[in-house]
Formats: sequence, C-alpha cells, structure tokens
Amino acid sequence: MNDPLSLPATANARISPRGGLDVLSRDEVARLRDASTGGQRDLLRRCALAVLTTGSESDDPRAAAQRYPDFDIEVQQQDRGIKIELRNAPATAFVDGEIIRGIAENLFAVVRDIAYNANEVHGSAKFDLDTSAGMTSAVFEILRNARVMKSYQDPSLVVCWGGHSINREEYLYTKKVGYELGLRGLDICTGCGPGAMKGPMKGATIAHAKQRHWKPRYIGITEPGIIAAESPNPIVNHLVIMPDIEKRLEAFVRLGHGIIVFPGGVGTAEEILYLLGLLLHPDNAELPFPLILTGPRESAAYFEQIDQFLRLTLGEAATPRYRIIVDDPAEVAQAMRQGIKRVREHRLKEQDAFFFNWSLHLPLEFQRPFAPTHAAMAGLNLHRDQPAHLLAADLRRAFSGIVAGNVKEEGMREIERHGPFVIDGDRDIMRALDALLNAFVEQRRMKINGTYKPCYRVLGG
Repeated sequence: MNDPLSLPATANARISPRGGLDVLSRDEVARLRDASTGGQRDLLRRCALAVLTTGSESDDPRAAAQRYPDFDIEVQQQDRGIKIELRNAPATAFVDGEIIRGIAENLFAVVRDIAYNANEVHGSAKFDLDTSAGMTSAVFEILRNARVMKSYQDPSLVVCWGGHSINREEYLYTKKVGYELGLRGLDICTGCGPGAMKGPMKGATIAHAKQRHWKPRYIGITEPGIIAAESPNPIVNHLVIMPDIEKRLEAFVRLGHGIIVFPGGVGTAEEILYLLGLLLHPDNAELPFPLILTGPRESAAYFEQIDQFLRLTLGEAATPRYRIIVDDPAEVAQAMRQGIKRVREHRLKEQDAFFFNWSLHLPLEFQRPFAPTHAAMAGLNLHRDQPAHLLAADLRRAFSGIVAGNVKEEGMREIERHGPFVIDGDRDIMRALDALLNAFVEQRRMKINGTYKPCYRVLGG
C-alpha cells in the first residue's frame, strides 16, 4: 500500500477548451467523448499525464503512472461543447489553483488528436492506409486538424532532431543554435521532449523576443508510444500527437523546410536514416532539402562515427545530402537560411505548397507502421543486395525497435517476456552497428535514468 505521506501533491479541476475544440457540433462532441471513454481511455490517460508532468526529467514511461496512481481524466459532454474533468492531477500543473495555460492547451491537443486518430484515421474508411497516397492524406489531415500549417507564411520551419539524453555542453550548444535561428526569423519544430528537443526552442525564445517576432511557432510532434517517456517541454505551443512513429516522421519531413541534427542516440540515428533513405530515392534526387549535422567541439568524434557508419552502410552517394558543421552556431543558422531559400525557389518553380512538402516522394516502405516484435527484428533485411534507400528503411526499423525496447512501454514488456532483440545482417554492417551502439551506451545516450541494460544483441558484431 502506498504511504500517504510519500505521495506527491495533487489537485482536481474542470477546464474549458481553448482553440480547435471550442466550437463543436453535438455529433463532434459525442464522438470526442466516445473516443475518450472507450478503447482510447487508457491512451488518453497516459498522454494527459505526460502533459501534466511537462518538464519531467524521467524517460521511464511507467514513472508518472506509478507516481500518480489515482490520476484520472474524463471528457464531459455539454450542450455548449466539452469540458475536461481532472482528478488527482499533479499539483505542479497548477498555480494558485489555476491550471497553467500552456498545459491546458496541450491537454486539449491530446484529446483532439487521440479522438481524431481514433474516429477519422483508424475508425473510418476515409483513408486507404494500404497505399502511400492514403498514408500521406492521413498525415495531412491530422496536421490540418491540429492547425499547424500556415498557408500565408514563407518557408521558415526548421526541424531539430537530437537526443533527450545529452550532456550539458551539448544542451547549451543546442540553445545557441536555436538563438541564431531565432535571430533570423526561423521557427522551431522538434520531438517536443527534453534535451536537444528543448534547447533550440529555449534559445529561439530570446532571439524571437529581440526581433519582436510575437507569434513564434514551437511545434512539438510526438506519438503515443513515446510521449510518456518524453513529456512535452514547457516551450511547446503547438503539440501534435501522430498515431505512430512512421506518421510522426512523415509529419516532420512534410512540414519542415530543413532539418538540423544534434547529438543523440538510437532515436536520432533512426531519424537520420529515415531522411537519408528518402533523399537517396531516385524520385527525390533533385529535391532540395537542407540537412545539417552539428554539435559542440566536444562532439566532433560523435559525428565522425555517424559519418563513417553512413558511408559504410549507404555508400558515398549519401554524403552530398548532408553537411557536418562543428562548433559554429552562426554558420549553422546561415547555412540553414540559405538552404531554405533554395527550398522556397524550388517550391515556387514547381508550384508546390510552402506549408506541406507534397513533392517529396515517400515509398510505402517508409510509411507502413513497424511493430518491433522479436520475429520482425530478426527478419530485417540488413544486407547490401538491395537499393540503398531500402537498406536505409530496414536499418531505420532496427533502430526503431531499439528505441521501443529502451523507452516504450510495449517494447519494454516485449523484452521482459522474451529477452533481447536479435539483429543480424552483413558482417561489416553488423560490426559497424555494434560499434555505434556501444558508443551510445558508453556516452550515456540510451537512457537518462538508471544503468542501461541493452535490449538488443547484434550477431557478428
């Protein structure tokens, strides 16, 4: 039994929506409530608790639920719309009895996206999710429903990828880069969590204030399996929850006009392989898409190792698609601004939208959700007898499985039941993969909390 004296302070509240859910038909209200009380109830509770513990330094998806075992959330139907009832919610989400406004907005984003994904994406025949076009249409509609696309705005959105578990020097460097981006009027999109996902936003806030950029966008894109391990950081002002990791990745590359990669672990490696796999596809050969890998001087060896791994696995054809800049935040921002200028010129020439990258070709191999079971991980084709973009797709899945085993609740349960995932392929690729993963472990890039126990075994490594 829990000791009452050891339980954290909690609070109860009823809150009204702000934006997006404030004007609803009775049918829409009913469907929202049905989604929140039916099969999506546990998902809603987990995601809502992640938002209410915004700023948490834990990457254990079970920690918040164990700390607040009596927390509950209910979407209540009213003639005028909906209200959210919170019971035994973390008291840190409130000030003088009032819920913090940003947390309230993100709570309604959780309700909005979980209900939309359940009712419109998976609960209807609106999208053909067996086709690439159907997948992209679903991603577009989720983002449009979340109101994160701006049709009247020039390209300005920089996606920043990087690890949640980074050292102090690397974190401070991400802030410096964000500051330089903000001075140039660029907005920030990240995975919404701590570390390299928070730093660029934090740096940009000061620069945006200096430039009197009063409507900055700090977009955080997550998915249900990861949000509990990476609670939104407090700066996120547009939260979007995609149904799965593949749609999350597609949202990044469709929304963003350029991508900056900071040091990270397996999740960051997954993202790099995903984007390079797309850019290596013949249909994307002429598509401008600035990709910059950067970090402080102390991280130079990290990027050398990433560069070597990419050259070995994907070949020299991959190297022109990215640029490595070490310890120069201003140069990173200048290069990104020039890259986005080329994106703008290309979109104008091709009559493509600024707010959604329709021209980028995504093969179905990059869109189909991957369930990281032991059989699926063992069945990955990690051999060179295939086009580079297909090898990249399965390497991406290998890293995705390790992410699941590290920080996703269902992946952690899979490892507890059946032991580590087994990964096999060409011997030189396995050796390089094993060396990269060992470096991540030694550099403490796998987990924030506790001693890391590998959830994988690389054969031939």
